[in-house]
Amino acid sequence: MALSTPALGDSTVSPSILDLVSDPERVKTRSIDRVAYASDASHYLFTPQAVVIAKDAEEVARLLKAAHQNNQPVTLRSGGTSLAGQASGDGLMIDVRKNFRSITVLDQGRRVRVQPGATVRQVNARLAVYGTKLGPDPASEGACTIGGVISNNSSGMACGTEFNTYRTLESMTFVLPSGTMIDTADPEADRKLAAAEPELVATLDRLLKRVRGNRDSVAKIHQHFALKNTMGYSLNSFLDFDTPAALMAHLIIGSEGTLAFVAEAVFSTIPIRKLAVTTLAVFDSLDSATRALPELVDSGAATLELLDSTSLRVGQSLPGVPEAILGFDVGSEAALLVEYHADVQEDLQSLQRIGQGLLDDAPLRSRALLSDDAANRQSAWKFRKGLYASVAGARASGTTALLEDVAVPVASLADTCGSLQELFTEYDYEDSVIFGHAKDGNIHFMLTDRFEGDAALNRYNGFNDKMVQLILDKGGNLKAEHGTGRAMAPFVRAQYGDELYEVHLELKAACDPRLMMNPGVIVDEDHAAHMRNIKLNATIQIEADRCVECGYCEPVCPSKDLTLTPRQRIVVQRAMEKARAEGNHELLKELEKDYEYDGVQTCAVDGMCVTACPVGINTGLLVKRLRREDANPVMAAGFTAAAKGWGAVSRGGAIALTVADKLPVQLVRGTTDVARKIIGEDIVPQYAADLPAGGAPRKPLIGNLGAQGTTPLAIYLPACVNSMFGPAGEGEGVAAAFTKLLKQAGVSVYVPKGIESMCCSTPWTSKGYKSGHDLMAEHVLEEVCAALPGHNLPIISDASSCTEGFALTLEQHGFEVTDLLSFTARHLLDKLPVGHKLATLTLHPTCSSNQMGLNPQLQQVAEAVADTVRTPVNWGCCGFAGDRGMLHPELTASATAAEAAEVKQINSQAHASCNRTCELGMSRATGKDYQHVVELLAQVTNA
Repeated sequence: MALSTPALGDSTVSPSILDLVSDPERVKTRSIDRVAYASDASHYLFTPQAVVIAKDAEEVARLLKAAHQNNQPVTLRSGGTSLAGQASGDGLMIDVRKNFRSITVLDQGRRVRVQPGATVRQVNARLAVYGTKLGPDPASEGACTIGGVISNNSSGMACGTEFNTYRTLESMTFVLPSGTMIDTADPEADRKLAAAEPELVATLDRLLKRVRGNRDSVAKIHQHFALKNTMGYSLNSFLDFDTPAALMAHLIIGSEGTLAFVAEAVFSTIPIRKLAVTTLAVFDSLDSATRALPELVDSGAATLELLDSTSLRVGQSLPGVPEAILGFDVGSEAALLVEYHADVQEDLQSLQRIGQGLLDDAPLRSRALLSDDAANRQSAWKFRKGLYASVAGARASGTTALLEDVAVPVASLADTCGSLQELFTEYDYEDSVIFGHAKDGNIHFMLTDRFEGDAALNRYNGFNDKMVQLILDKGGNLKAEHGTGRAMAPFVRAQYGDELYEVHLELKAACDPRLMMNPGVIVDEDHAAHMRNIKLNATIQIEADRCVECGYCEPVCPSKDLTLTPRQRIVVQRAMEKARAEGNHELLKELEKDYEYDGVQTCAVDGMCVTACPVGINTGLLVKRLRREDANPVMAAGFTAAAKGWGAVSRGGAIALTVADKLPVQLVRGTTDVARKIIGEDIVPQYAADLPAGGAPRKPLIGNLGAQGTTPLAIYLPACVNSMFGPAGEGEGVAAAFTKLLKQAGVSVYVPKGIESMCCSTPWTSKGYKSGHDLMAEHVLEEVCAALPGHNLPIISDASSCTEGFALTLEQHGFEVTDLLSFTARHLLDKLPVGHKLATLTLHPTCSSNQMGLNPQLQQVAEAVADTVRTPVNWGCCGFAGDRGMLHPELTASATAAEAAEVKQINSQAHASCNRTCELGMSRATGKDYQHVVELLAQVTNA
């Protein structure tokens, strides 16, 4: 296999290993790929020599076996949300996320079979219809994958130790470094394991007898595993399991990729509690909050989440946080997020009565009421789940956030928190924060610094040594749920003592005799290892500088399986800035060259990343900046001219599509392909047979539209995209459909005189052409101001992304901008005649409908269209992004693959969305005609 020679240097991974990969496209050795995969959510930075996107478990087995034979270090990477460095390495990295996302619900939701690349949220979405969910409930559920959940023995906010991975995993298929693959659900699993790995099975038996035969070891295991504990290996397995396959499986849980690869797992699920009451109680101090815990725990609280004063201070600057933390200057206050669960109202009321009494007697800033209000609960949990990244995002530029988590008995938590605060003061960590799962005695604390130079590293080491002693003196665990990783590997011996540490070493050697699986993780004799390879991030563009590389954005990104994710786009920007500062011109040149396509051209700039980012980073804004700064002057001038004559340009586009629709596809496609090669693939769209003919002009709509003799309720700006692209199939288009609905409802709207030349400006902003954008925005403002002056009417548009664009232009001038969906739900639905509903309808919400909060209205209108409305679990951005799907059709193909497969399986009678280009993208992906939902509404009411 021919490998590139990147600026980072030749890959040291043997070709004999990489040649085992059947498709060379899945072997990544370019500098940009290696840099993109170097960062995980931790504070460590290791750059892999090569990355392989594994096809299946059998390929992973071949790769591990070859790596074992070649002494090649291997790191397995799935979600990359781990916080202790266990998801990064400087050898061969194997991506086991992209092609490992299968989810199979079993026994009506009582069990579920999952591959390592599926996220917790994706699994729970599939289980929700059965009223069940996974036991582990980590705050990073939207991004963390099952591979990491198993490898870290994840728990979370409510599951404690009762429903963590160790307790709820039923069986697994694992692959050992030798390539041996065992399914522990197989009745022959023990025999097969013994036949394939006799020395390993003999060692397991010997270690089991050794542990059980040592009273001190048994007592120490009971002590540490009575609390949350992810420090070292799951030694409690030696007390809980007798047979080799089950023992090995549970030792692999929490082993952080150092013993084996988990190709698939079956979990027992737990019921979703039907009822809950929640409050965020603000105490006068951290001490009073932690001292209230024992009684609250005894009262049956399901969750008790602790937030210190720094957490509250940062929270006050975030949107949508609970009102309880607003309206005061935070001093020493701390808060507890308190929640009770039940399935029966009487039980919940009883718990609520007890809990409310305890809170009423507590030293609170103001009374905290336990309530079943869904909006308040969602607000509180959104704040809590995004807290780490939010606090880390508030750090000074150029510094690194280092997060640790520990567990102590709940009775010792108050004293432990006090002692930690004293250590923060002693070592001058002024902005440190404490938060976590107080019900379990499990707290997280974060240090921020630029961990560079002897002074900073010695300070960190001194703090760390005293913190370790503090936690162990309290009978606690140095890692509770984030895994040992690299951060605490040097301290495993300190927690367990020499005897049990030797058990660790022998277990590791038996499974991985050449120590090639994630070296430096869990087992590391170097006492200073935790201080090496700490990230030293360069300051980059303001749009992305706050990024903590948590990876929450990755599952929602349309280019995640094609090129880069938002996190990776930011990581590569940091690498380029570092290369620039160091004078590494060769690396900088290579990264810039590859970033043009991977980072810029294939970004949909849809903003979906901001919906998942705890610190509100919209990487699309970063990419728009880059496009703006690198705008071709000739193209910029052309787009400025287009803004001046948009009516002719948009109608010309529609006419061209109509002409093309009547010509042989290959002729038109051939012409555009030639132009793309000469002018550029990011400039000239590619014609395809699935593109419709041009749409109808907007000029005939001018004036009062709808029921005659009525006062207009809104100013209607029909989107030019609906005029440029005609309707699907035999449809009439959304503007014509809306006109019919207005007449049926006895309602009217007003269309401005200059509508044919108006646009939302999105084409110019997304491409980075500021001059054209400013011209169009000014023109739109003039036309809207001239339309029915003095009436102060809301503005509506009929394509969700266009509504968003108009809002950005007009809302700053005091106009109310809303979408056709909201207008229809509010003003038309209750006035329309009862029609003949469709049986089934599948919806595709858009990025804009999601970000503007329009999805409830989309659902409401859809329910007026069909008896059964389905939104695919795998819904996501289609990647069509205006014309991006025509410039780079591979982006839409990749972005829609999972949703399209689900749509075909659902096989509804009709398919709808609320944005024409998204409808084009989904029609292309599924072979189904997608129409605006309002168009379907007109069809059923006319039926």
